[in-house]
Amino acid sequence: MISWDTFQEMINSIKAPYSECVKLLLDNIELDPHFKQFYRWARENGIPVIVLSSGMTVIIRPLLEKLVGSEANDIDIICNEMVDRPGMNREQPGGWNIQYHDDSGFGHDKSLTIRPYAEHFEKHPNEPRPTMLYAGDGVSDLSAARETDLLFAKKGRGEVIWNPRIGWR
Repeated sequence: MISWDTFQEMINSIKAPYSECVKLLLDNIELDPHFKQFYRWARENGIPVIVLSSGMTVIIRPLLEKLVGSEANDIDIICNEMVDRPGMNREQPGGWNIQYHDDSGFGHDKSLTIRPYAEHFEKHPNEPRPTMLYAGDGVSDLSAARETDLLFAKKGRGEVIWNPRIGWR
């Protein structure tokens, strides 16, 4: 499990300004090319797509824009944020830091984001409850998986994946 302290050490080791980091990521990271097709299908069928991440919006948004274009601006992203370090700004070497979404061990307990949706339908049993699906492939995804009906993880990428409704996979 990556704790706040360990993640903070990783963030502290990055000395490049934000813009250089984003350029490096855009030049070297390839997101799943099938996401674009999935996202268009979801939009055409009125299915909301929300990105829950332990990353930071200012990193995730440009990667999504590279993959799906300007439509990425319509994707809700719920994650940690970037903040300037005191007396510095993100364009200075080492000038940026992470602001965690919550006080959990991962900085963003995704189950805390999903749970209110499920609780809403528990309190309103006459409303049709949609099937909630989660796609994840890491330890920080386990708590979220427990809150959904379906879980997807790429073969060979998932760590321990479990969902109480479907069991171990």
